[in-house]
Amino acid sequence: MAVVDSSGVHVRLSAMEVLEAARTMNLPDPRVWVAGDWHGNVGWVQRLLPALGRIDRQIETLLHVGDFWMSTDTVDYWAKRTGIRRVLVTLGNHEPYGTYTPLLAAHPGCAVRVSEVVWLLPRPWQFEIMGRAVVSLGGATSVDREWRQSGVDWWSDEEITDHQVESALPMVADIMLCHESPEGSPVLAAQRAMAANRPLLSESALTSSAKSRERVGRVWRTVRPNLLIHGHLHVSGRGLTSDSREVVALSCDGMRGNIALLDIASLSVQIVDYPS
Repeated sequence: MAVVDSSGVHVRLSAMEVLEAARTMNLPDPRVWVAGDWHGNVGWVQRLLPALGRIDRQIETLLHVGDFWMSTDTVDYWAKRTGIRRVLVTLGNHEPYGTYTPLLAAHPGCAVRVSEVVWLLPRPWQFEIMGRAVVSLGGATSVDREWRQSGVDWWSDEEITDHQVESALPMVADIMLCHESPEGSPVLAAQRAMAANRPLLSESALTSSAKSRERVGRVWRTVRPNLLIHGHLHVSGRGLTSDSREVVALSCDGMRGNIALLDIASLSVQIVDYPS
């Protein structure tokens, strides 16, 4: 959501093709990594993934909550050396939708594998990890889109639609993954970030952003997962609702709090203080 671009946003991607499609998954992992925005930052991934391998090389799955826009060659190379076998990407707003959308559209409702380890997830999508139900609802509004070029570094596909929301409402979830923060988030750091950005933004951007959060909030309130994890605001923090459901925000590349360790059985989240 930050008004200023991250340096890696304009990463150019080589041609992609769908290597595999999956209607759903049931992953066997007792613990997974969850990562916030990377913005195509190759240098960050070259530092972060080896560090994760040193912390726990037994973890094989990384869930990414958007603004990925990565060179898949880079992710494949370092994931293989870290022990990570799969990276599941919940799409954000800063993504090359001109490349991603046709791949997903060719396999409606399916996650698509586009490299050795990288999977792009449709919106919405339901899967399981160790019997826990997970719902992924990607997308968000770019509050800086007025300064971006359509079809180059901004696509209208980023928007969370009413159709996507309606498709998600019947789903069941213990865990919800999204890029956008939900309306009414209990995360104090997220509230402060939105308040700090407000004077810098146009009325149109503020309205679009609020509508995007409302749509995520509608799914969050209806599906009622015990845990929601998101990125987008470039801050890390956590908060509990009055009924003890947790929301966790992850920061972006180059910042502490970009990565978290999620224990599936307990749904406990440890935000990793990297770089320390």
